[in-house]
Amino acid sequence: MCSDFSAADAMVSDYFDRGGQPAIAYGIVRDGALVHAAGFGERALGGPPPDAGTVFRIASMSKSFTASAVLLLRDEGLLALDDPAEKYVPELSGWPPVTPDSDRVTIRHLLTMSAGFPTDDPWGDRQQGLPSDEFGALLAGGVSANWAPGTRFEYSNLGYAILGLVIAAASGIEYSGFVRSRLLAPLRLTRTGFAAAEFDPAALAHGYRRGADGWEEVPFDPYGAFAPMGGVFSCLADLARWVAGFASAFPPMAEDAAHPLRRASRREMQLPQAVTGWRAPDRLPGGGPAAPAYYGFGLFADEDPAAGRVVSHSGGYPGFGSNMRWHPATGLGVIALGNATYAAMSMLTGLVLDALLPRSAAYHVALAPASPSAATSSGAPWPQTLDARDAVNRLLRDWDDAAAHALFTDNVALDRPYPERRQAIDMIRERIGPFAPSDTRPAESDTPAHCRWWLTGDRGTIAAQIQLSPQCPPRVQSLTLAVPPAAGSPLDQVLESVVAWMNAGAGGWPASIAVAAAPGADAGLLARRLRVAAAWTGPVTVGACRAGDGTASVSVELPGEHATIVLSLLVNPVTGELRAAGVTL
Repeated sequence: MCSDFSAADAMVSDYFDRGGQPAIAYGIVRDGALVHAAGFGERALGGPPPDAGTVFRIASMSKSFTASAVLLLRDEGLLALDDPAEKYVPELSGWPPVTPDSDRVTIRHLLTMSAGFPTDDPWGDRQQGLPSDEFGALLAGGVSANWAPGTRFEYSNLGYAILGLVIAAASGIEYSGFVRSRLLAPLRLTRTGFAAAEFDPAALAHGYRRGADGWEEVPFDPYGAFAPMGGVFSCLADLARWVAGFASAFPPMAEDAAHPLRRASRREMQLPQAVTGWRAPDRLPGGGPAAPAYYGFGLFADEDPAAGRVVSHSGGYPGFGSNMRWHPATGLGVIALGNATYAAMSMLTGLVLDALLPRSAAYHVALAPASPSAATSSGAPWPQTLDARDAVNRLLRDWDDAAAHALFTDNVALDRPYPERRQAIDMIRERIGPFAPSDTRPAESDTPAHCRWWLTGDRGTIAAQIQLSPQCPPRVQSLTLAVPPAAGSPLDQVLESVVAWMNAGAGGWPASIAVAAAPGADAGLLARRLRVAAAWTGPVTVGACRAGDGTASVSVELPGEHATIVLSLLVNPVTGELRAAGVTL
């Protein structure tokens, strides 16, 4: 396999130049080692670029450490995966059943995120430093549930926080102590830990969020009860050994005495345990089959139509974003770490791994049967969800900080301060006119704790969304509002040009739109995809705005003569340069 990584470096450099984070560190794993690493930008504003030893918070990539610890205890006979979690965490014993016939929450349910809890990003991220006694009180008071345990996957930080208590109870060692002594020390992961203060400040990447005046530093949260879901700090050099340990577990062969976790258990973590959904990179006719996506134990396992099994996990957190991804059939892996809030590193590792992988049908790994927890169902919104939607509508009409504080979890103001949220509301009102909930388009709920509804003014319609927390009673943990482009802005001009070109049925690419020389954003590819979409839909008009910041990004519905699609655009807000475009149903 080629050892010239200049093309990969160029790909990451281009991705970095889009400005999504102050720094990116990335590495390539092959044959059990870190064979290449590079850094771009500034690990701290004004500082040097990151390198293979620069320490980042890896957020939810931590879940693979927690799952490994659980399987270590299972292998030693100190717990069973089908044990009720309340055997180790007595605060759970008072929880009433979700339905009269439902199972109690088991360790397996927690590992596979099928315990029935509502998804809790971003609320869970801000619980990182929660003291153990407060966590115990939260659990003892009960939590909200979307589903009966074992019936549906839904991503849950709370479940992995509970696993930290299971590990401590089963081992007799506090969670971080167990992980340090049983995983980090044997693997010589010397730059991996649980607190920023453990590391040389010069080797530590600082986290940032994009504020009104540019990058703002995000303070490090302390170690606490939610560390098992996202509290680990690490670097490329250590993570390469971690990834190599999983990649080397295939195919089955002699035991690796140097690794603390059995090869069979490492393979088990990467096998499908619960269906997360169906991944469809191109859902237009002729775009190829959809691909199933699964969760294992602390890891995602997707089936790529061309490459076969790809295993990964992302980490998103205030100040940081990360992803590790590898291909078990070849042992090739890619890791990327960024220092901005929820930096989208999974797209980058996917591009790099795809470019590095040779294609062969032999790379496909036979699927294991999915767990019964793969069952999916739809659920009507909770009454509390509808009440929260109505409360948000009142806030949008007349914002009041006290009312917002009573409605939202604490992370909402931390993630985006109220003055910035009020500014976005004013911007929406300026662009679509005085708005009110649509009386023609019904609200939608993906889960009982979620609601998406439509706000309509005389110049347009935008989507609003809320997600409630798993607390009991639940509160609003996230509010997102789609901000449409300003009339005449570079984003608006690109949108108008693309739609006009689609409707004209012209060949080539409109000369009025500059296209960045970015992977996956070349003019020919964009033109082909959009021509297919236009042929399928017929003439389109610009409809509701589903997402976007109103300056650099937008996702809009394009109702057509035969079908409706969603067009997503990312542009340089200064030059109007089109950096990425996507089309979905």
